[in-house]
Parts: sequence; structure tokens; C-alpha cells
Amino acid sequence: MTALAPTLQAFFTERLARQRQASPHTIAAYRDTWRLLLSYAATHAGRQPYELGLTDLDAPLIGKFLNHLEQDRGNSARTRNARLAAIHSLFRYAALRHPEHAEVIARVLAIPPKRYDKALVTWLTEAELAALLAAPDRSTWAGRRDHALILLAAQTGLRVSELTALASGDIHLGTGAHVSCTGKGRKQRITPLTTGTVAVLRVWLAERHGQPAQPLFPTRTGGRLSRDAIEHRIAKHVTTATAHCPSLNGKVITAHTLRHTAAMRLLHAGTDTSVIALWLGHQQAETTQIYLHADLALKEQALARIRPPDAKPGRYRPPDKLLAFLEAL
Repeated sequence: MTALAPTLQAFFTERLARQRQASPHTIAAYRDTWRLLLSYAATHAGRQPYELGLTDLDAPLIGKFLNHLEQDRGNSARTRNARLAAIHSLFRYAALRHPEHAEVIARVLAIPPKRYDKALVTWLTEAELAALLAAPDRSTWAGRRDHALILLAAQTGLRVSELTALASGDIHLGTGAHVSCTGKGRKQRITPLTTGTVAVLRVWLAERHGQPAQPLFPTRTGGRLSRDAIEHRIAKHVTTATAHCPSLNGKVITAHTLRHTAAMRLLHAGTDTSVIALWLGHQQAETTQIYLHADLALKEQALARIRPPDAKPGRYRPPDKLLAFLEAL
């Protein structure tokens, strides 16, 4: 057995689980990255994964692996960069344990993340959101559950992972109604609820009739809805809503779109971006700036306040032949 195997084991058990107390989601993401990398490296080296050493995972092979993710597996640049971050994390840990491989480790750590185009966020207008909320068949148990879930997501902006983790006891409908959740970085936060959301959730909780520790939005068997299940339910209701709201056609709508919708509704209501950042649980307030970039209406309002310059129409012509020569270069 080479030095890679015990280093990899110590990285997951000591560094991630014990020292950093990483979330199960983070550990699973790092695990999947290294499963893919070791399988790819073993195929190219013609050896079993436990026979690989740190020198087998040099910068050229890591580069080929990252290209393999994009070209063969169809991963996006974001996914590629997330895989690279998991690789960098282990190699930084290995640098402390195996200084004899410092050169190989340094070259891997020097691999930069890939730059990519950042598209504008997609959100729902009030008419589109109303059509989506009306799509679930509320004469059925699943329809009432989905209606409450979509309403809560669009009003609070909870992440899909936060929605799936909600328990019945996380909803507080008394004075100062709010929902409690634990977001990224194990940060706990509370988000206020509107009177309309409170009314829907009160009816749903009465029907749900579960214990405080049980899932707020369960499956038919009482388990927690998975991320894929929520995305599937939303996609189904979007298809239904498109028939009544044609503007939904062509929009890619996911659970994260509802989070963007909550942010844009707050922004249009005049809420400061720092408050929106706290509302959404952003670690950095700068993250909220994406909503300012996406909102053309706010930019048009700013343009309307600007006094147009007193410029005469026409094409600029240099007043001198020498300047005209320089302008023509």
C-alpha cells in the first residue's frame, strides 16, 4: 500500500469529519470526486486504485481528468471547479504529511479554476408565480403539499437542501411567525412568514399532523422528499402552469429559481441588499449583487434620474489634418 491510501483515509476521517466537522453533503461531494479520480487514474496507470501513489496523480493527469469531466461526462465548468477544489483540499493536507512530494503537490495546487460565463439569474414575475401556485391540484394530498412547499420556497427563499431538511417543529406560527433552518456552514437563521403563508402552513400542519421532528413535507410513506423529487414536482407543475401563463415557456425553472424569485421580490419592495443577504443566508453580501445586475427595471429607474448630457448629434470630425491622420490609424 502506498502513501496515498492512508493519507486519503486520514483526510476524510481526521481533517473533514473531526477537525473541520464538514457537513455530510460536503463529505459526499469530496468522496464522489475522489472515486471518479481514482477510477480514472487506475484505468490510465493499469493498476488498482490502492496501488496508486501521489506521484501517479501529477498535474498532467489531473488536467486530463478535468477535461474528461467536461468532454466525456458533460459536466459544467462549475462542477469541474468544484471537483478541483476537492482535489486541492486533499493535496494541501498531503503537503503537511508528505513533504518529500512537495514538487508534485505544488504543481497540482497551481492548477487554476476555469473561468466561465455567468448568466443572469432567472426569476418569476408575480403573474408567473401565481400561475405556478395555482398549478398543483389542491383536491389531492400531494397537491396541497406541493402548493405549501412552493409558496414557502418563493416567500422565504430557502435553498432546496434547507427545504428537504425542514421538520414540522421548524415552523412557528404564533406571534412573530417564522421558519427556522440551518443553512450553509451550519449557520442557523430564522425567516419571517407573511400572513398568507402562515394561513396555508397552518392548514397544512393540521393535515400533516406529524411530530415536531418529522419532515414538514414528507413523501407518501412519511420519509423526506429528496432534492430530485422536489425538482420533479416543480417541473410537473411548471408544465401545467405554462398552459395558463405562456411567458413560462422557455424558462428553466428549478427550486433555486424560487429562491431567486424571493430575492427579486424583496429587491422590488425596496429592501436593502444587506438585508436580502441576511434573509437568504449568504455568507458574503457581495453575492446579492447578482440580483441588481439582473434587474433591468432598477437600471431604467437609475437612468431616468440622470440628466442627459448636452451633446449635439453627429459624427466627430478632427479639426486638424494631423489629428485626422492619427485618428485614421
